[in-house]
Amino acid sequence: MTLAEAIGAMTSAGPVEVRENGQRLAALDSFEYEVREQASRIVLHLWSDERTLARRVLRIVELEPGQIALEVERFGRAKPDRLEIVAAGSLSAARLTREKFRERFADLLHEQFPDDEIEFLSTAPDLEHSLSGSYTRGILRTRGGRWALLAASPSESNSTIEAMLTFGLLWLWHTRECSNGAAIIGLRLFLPRGSAKLVAHRVRALRAGTPIELYEIDPASGRARQVAREDFGNVSTSFTPRREAEATLLMARADLEPIIQLAPGAIAAHVVPGTSDVALRFRGAQFAEWREGTIFFGLSEQRRVLTRERHDELERLVRELEIRRHAAAKDTTDPLFRMQAERWLETRVAADPARIDARLDPRFLYTQVPAFSAGDRGVIDLLGVTREGRLAILELKADEDIHLVLQAADYWLRVRAHQLHDDFRSYGYFPGVDLRPDPPLLFLVAPAIRFHPTTGTLLQNLSPEIEVARIGLAENWRSGIRVVLRE
Repeated sequence: MTLAEAIGAMTSAGPVEVRENGQRLAALDSFEYEVREQASRIVLHLWSDERTLARRVLRIVELEPGQIALEVERFGRAKPDRLEIVAAGSLSAARLTREKFRERFADLLHEQFPDDEIEFLSTAPDLEHSLSGSYTRGILRTRGGRWALLAASPSESNSTIEAMLTFGLLWLWHTRECSNGAAIIGLRLFLPRGSAKLVAHRVRALRAGTPIELYEIDPASGRARQVAREDFGNVSTSFTPRREAEATLLMARADLEPIIQLAPGAIAAHVVPGTSDVALRFRGAQFAEWREGTIFFGLSEQRRVLTRERHDELERLVRELEIRRHAAAKDTTDPLFRMQAERWLETRVAADPARIDARLDPRFLYTQVPAFSAGDRGVIDLLGVTREGRLAILELKADEDIHLVLQAADYWLRVRAHQLHDDFRSYGYFPGVDLRPDPPLLFLVAPAIRFHPTTGTLLQNLSPEIEVARIGLAENWRSGIRVVLRE
């Protein structure tokens, strides 16, 4: 089938949409077309009452029912563009919402920055460069130069909005790499109203002078208000005095000790940060919880109360965990083997932290202190100290995670703030240790092949005050910690 035949078949089958570099061209929702061959070149011409578009077709990327994708060339651009003709309705609800937001955001930029020019605006994901399709990204030419833009719709989840700085820095890096000598001043982030606090907090971990501007969009007025970073203080974390945590463990010991003795080398008790509950974990996987004298057990959210009659059920569960959650287990795809991998890695590191760095004092390694008020972030934080008294943060990840660097920097900022307020001494942590005033060390710990490819790029943006070591482990870390990469 030729290109002209494919376009004809699509337009006769129903409404279609035209997108260029992921941007829906609404002015061409109803178009006429012509495909011309000129001296072995294919030229595609689309026009409607509102717009005309002519492109030289360099390559047909995809020619399928409901989807035509072309690599095209237009005058004045050094790099080829991607032109798509797709059946209307093929976009997901989330993608449609983001496309509509992109159009509203373009209107905002035109109205609020009338002297500036939008060079590029898209919601299309770019997996090759780790650019998410959850945001609208673009380039704005101002009198002073060009800015990279990243904007999030108010319909996005909190986690998507909190991750904006990671993807914004990657977009800034990418635009500078592809700028062809035209300087990119910096990055402007546009967030929903009331959501800039965490991002503003994380910006403080970047190199001084990093040109980043934050804006919050008011949906009622359709205007963006610039946010002053200094308006925000530290984000909240909960901090449990060590004596309270130890008192909780002591209170629960009589009830929990018989269970721990079912597998003493594998079961450990931990106070749940910010609570008076105690979690029992089998090589990191929580299977029981003590709460005000009552024990609940089970691997699902529907845990059952432990009674004398159900003790046999608990023993069977522990035996099952011993078989299926073992470093030598035959089925490594078993959900019980793979669940809560970071917690399992935590137990390995805590057993011998000197394997991560010989300076670490093996007597002190606390989990998630201070704790995030929003709960688990998917990354395990261990707080320790060197033998010379310098605080050390260990961020653990068992699988590839693009957000590791900024999450680690976020936690470093919180620990640093508590350090400057002398909270660790006053709350009873590191007894007998004369803590040094130096900024905390930061260790990023993960299997060597699991560091995201963007890790190095993101680390370049951090303040020199944050001293980082990247520790890569052998893939079989469940059998024991072995460092194969140290940077």
